[in-house]
Amino acid sequence: MTSQHLNGYGLQLSGGGARAAYQIGVLKAVAELYPRNHGLPFPILCGTSAGAINAVTLACYASCFHLGVRKLEYIWRHFQTHQVYRADPVGVSRQLLRLLHRGDGKPPSLFDSAPLRDLIHQVLPLERLERHIEQGYLRAVTLSATRYYHPCSVSFYQGHPEIVPWRRSRRFGQPTTITAEHLMASAAIPFVFPSIQLDNDHYGDGSVLQMSPLSPPIHLGAERILVVNLDSPHRALPLTQRRRAPDSSDIAGHLLDTIFSDTLNSDLERLERINRSLSLIPPKQRPSQPLKVIETLVLKPSEDIDAIARQHYRKLPWAVRWMLKGIGVDGDSESSLLSYMMFEAPYCSTLIELGYHDALARQGELKHFFRLN
Repeated sequence: MTSQHLNGYGLQLSGGGARAAYQIGVLKAVAELYPRNHGLPFPILCGTSAGAINAVTLACYASCFHLGVRKLEYIWRHFQTHQVYRADPVGVSRQLLRLLHRGDGKPPSLFDSAPLRDLIHQVLPLERLERHIEQGYLRAVTLSATRYYHPCSVSFYQGHPEIVPWRRSRRFGQPTTITAEHLMASAAIPFVFPSIQLDNDHYGDGSVLQMSPLSPPIHLGAERILVVNLDSPHRALPLTQRRRAPDSSDIAGHLLDTIFSDTLNSDLERLERINRSLSLIPPKQRPSQPLKVIETLVLKPSEDIDAIARQHYRKLPWAVRWMLKGIGVDGDSESSLLSYMMFEAPYCSTLIELGYHDALARQGELKHFFRLN
């Protein structure tokens, strides 16, 4: 069964490193609303950073939504940190020396993400994307990356030939054949993973300059967007701790929270204001307006992901814990950095279960969103 009748539906998966395991639980709950042989219920797929990898994986299995979700769940439930970045003592020490002695010309970063490239080549049949587009299972898949030397947000997309590239202030859509290097670029968290060279420029995590995260799915034709946001609730710190000046780990965590969640939250608020304004215009006059009403359904964690990460701190390889401790991150740290770096099966499985139960709790809203009985 193709997804042509659902062309107006889009999926937006935000970035967040290991936090993106939560998205798998949500997708698992959504898949249960459809028969096993159903194609994607959202033929427009958009993602950033780890969310981009999840989105592209779904696109590779666009003809069978259940199969794509099962593939993702298997990978995330069996994750180990060394599959994403060098976590052995030699690899961590070598990366530290590179940071201290910038003599080899390689991009500065806390960790070496080369293993992620090997994993992408191993598990993602990217050659299927074009076939799924031709067969109507997929309208477009896009991932965002930040261009550094000519700063802007680039949405690399592979999709139907009728899609027109777009250009706005410091952001544009660029048609391409998506490769592992595009995924590596989108997932290159600043200072954590090295930037990636594409053509004649260097690129990093797509969330850095993504001022309008909902722009890509709208430009690709989505009128209803399911958004899986990884912004989780945080417990209030005691007054005694708030009097302490934030250290480098606190600041790094706040910066990551800002680039991965705050711009998406702001864009959702802006979209809601536009929808309210359009609702005041009589229906007969709306065709003359360049804007249109975009329906969204946002799912986000109901529990503090940072607290969950602290519970699994000891699961990280000791060399990674040693490196993180050097910048003030340990099992008692309030920094959210740990939750982004914890690519370990027990932690990821916990987030999958959280996403699954959060989505089940809103099953009625999901059915209404997808116009299911």
